[in-house]
Amino acid sequence: MAPDRGRKAPPQNAAEAEGDAPSFEAALAKLEALVDRLESGDLALEQALAAFEEGVALARRCAAQLGDAERRIDVLLREGGGWVTRPLEPETEGE
Repeated sequence: MAPDRGRKAPPQNAAEAEGDAPSFEAALAKLEALVDRLESGDLALEQALAAFEEGVALARRCAAQLGDAERRIDVLLREGGGWVTRPLEPETEGE
C-alpha cells in the first residue's frame, strides 16, 4: 500500500504544533536583539514601532511558555496523596 502523501505527520513537539513557533530560547534571543536595536536609537520611527510590536509579541510568547512550564511543574509535584504547588528554589552557588 502506497503512503498517503496528502496526509501530514502529527507534530513531533509543541513548537511544530504551534506552526513552527520559535523555542523559548530563540524567542528570548530575538527579543534581546530587538531591545538592543531599539536602545541604539538608530531606527526610523516606523522601524522602531515595528520592532516594538514584534518585541511585545515575543515577550507575550515567552511569558506564556514560562507559564506553561510552571503549570507542568505544579502538576508534577505531589505530596501526601494530593497535588501541591511550591515555588522552585534557585540553586545557590554552594550546591
